[in-house]
Amino acid sequence: MQTRELGNSDMMITRIGIGAWAIGGGGWQWSWGPQDDQQSIDAIHAALDQGVNWIDTAAVYGLGHSEEVVARAVQTSTKKPFLFTKCERVWDDRGEIGGSLKADSIRRECEASLRRLQVDVIDLYQIHWPQPAQDIEEGWAEMARLQKEGKVRFIGVSNFNVEQMKRCQAIAPITSLQPPYSLIAREVEQEILPYCLENKIGVIVYSPMHSGLLSGAMTRQRANSFAPDDWRRRDPNFSEPLLSRNLRLAEVLREIGKRHGRTPGEAAIAWTLLNPAVTAAIVGVRSRDQVKGIIGTMEFSLSQAEAQEIEGALRQLAA
Repeated sequence: MQTRELGNSDMMITRIGIGAWAIGGGGWQWSWGPQDDQQSIDAIHAALDQGVNWIDTAAVYGLGHSEEVVARAVQTSTKKPFLFTKCERVWDDRGEIGGSLKADSIRRECEASLRRLQVDVIDLYQIHWPQPAQDIEEGWAEMARLQKEGKVRFIGVSNFNVEQMKRCQAIAPITSLQPPYSLIAREVEQEILPYCLENKIGVIVYSPMHSGLLSGAMTRQRANSFAPDDWRRRDPNFSEPLLSRNLRLAEVLREIGKRHGRTPGEAAIAWTLLNPAVTAAIVGVRSRDQVKGIIGTMEFSLSQAEAQEIEGALRQLAA
């Protein structure tokens, strides 16, 4: 089983980890629509049984529900994965979401996540968004205190730019960054990934299949029939004119994956793992069948020739 060391930690993590955003269920601002908890638990068990050794969730996913589902899955599995979660996204009694990096808020959030996850220590605790930006130093200093107290083993950030990471690094080392990265979303390639590579900051990318768009299972009909509360309705990549381009890109990935007996989604994930700055990729799963469509990435790699083929196809599609 291929594993890589995550940043400055002692954690050797598999090339892909379980993403628990969608299993938060429906009824909140950034939901993926309704989700059956038992299907979520079965999916987590299937991935763990195949050797995946880490799960990434966040307090805000389902307004606490995702962490609770992850806890149930881990408790009923013989495998004990690393557990990663996030703070900073807070919500009120009406479910309205905002950001807080105040020290007392982060401490409360940590205690709440520990309770929901039913653990004594969180393996990786991450600031979800750098908002409000003026409080980054206060929030990161509190993260460092939680680490010193042993409530969390390692601390990281998500969705931070280089300048924001430098502000954190002046206070305490960053173990990892979690940015969006896929063939459709490549903004981090210019500055952010090179900075992480140079400074030995681990990178666990999210949405490597761009929220299922490059999985090979997405169709125009499916995109047009998302649940009313599925946030992807608001993503222009799931609407025309971009949707047709993206579905054609998925077909290119299908042809490349087929040569190796792999799915388009596995080819999309493998492409992100070619970047030397990327430690591993977070892959959301909602059912056992979805696990079957991504688990091959644990051992599968694209060749440089295939990467160049994909780049050529992207240029053609852009034209």
